[in-house]
Amino acid sequence: MDYELLEKSIKTILEQVGEDPNREGLKSTPHRVAQAYEFLTQGYSKNVEEIVNGAIFNEKYDEMVIVKDIDFYSLCEHHLLPFFGKVHISYIPDGKIIGLSKIPRLVDMFS
Repeated sequence: MDYELLEKSIKTILEQVGEDPNREGLKSTPHRVAQAYEFLTQGYSKNVEEIVNGAIFNEKYDEMVIVKDIDFYSLCEHHLLPFFGKVHISYIPDGKIIGLSKIPRLVDMFS
């Protein structure tokens, strides 16, 4: 991520909405927004294989596996506004299961 370019862009947005990006309360805003976007878009730089890290196991289990109340945070692609919620994931294994801790990590990546 090009922090300098992103911070300059945020400063331009502030100016275009009528704010003074040099006033005391806004001086660090471009940097804070750049950090927020880096956090909220970190999934783009992650890799599924690295997250799963081989944690798929052969198991004779055929009942539904459910992981509930996984918190997620994301950005609306139409307005770039943040939103958040909870997601529930279930699957029926077909001879293989994934380590339960990997599911929230995958949700985080894709959100």
